[in-house]
Amino acid sequence: QVQLVESGGGLVQAGGSLRLSCAASGRTFSSYAMGWFRQAPGKEREFVAAISRSTEYADSVKGRFTISRDNAKNTVSLQMNSLKPEDTAVYYCAVGNSYRIGILPRAYDYWGQGTLVTVSS
Repeated sequence: QVQLVESGGGLVQAGGSLRLSCAASGRTFSSYAMGWFRQAPGKEREFVAAISRSTEYADSVKGRFTISRDNAKNTVSLQMNSLKPEDTAVYYCAVGNSYRIGILPRAYDYWGQGTLVTVSS
């Protein structure tokens, strides 16, 4: 059974940093894209970043967030710097259905339960 477990969310002041981690189990994901999405209250789930043979970022987080993965440990991380109140959301990690990076939720087959990030002004 595939399982993704996120950790690292919390409350931080604007300008601060957080590091999210996602541990995947149940199969090997090294051949698949892995990504982070977020969903703020009342809004749709949106793409944040993804990593495969390359990386891709949403324009809103470029230069502030960095995605990385450790295939040996089946983990993916998201380093978030210079956080803004508009980054407040539940953050989800996901495993793609291929090595290709997708920016839409339908490109991902497995999802974690989410971790809440709150950025205060």
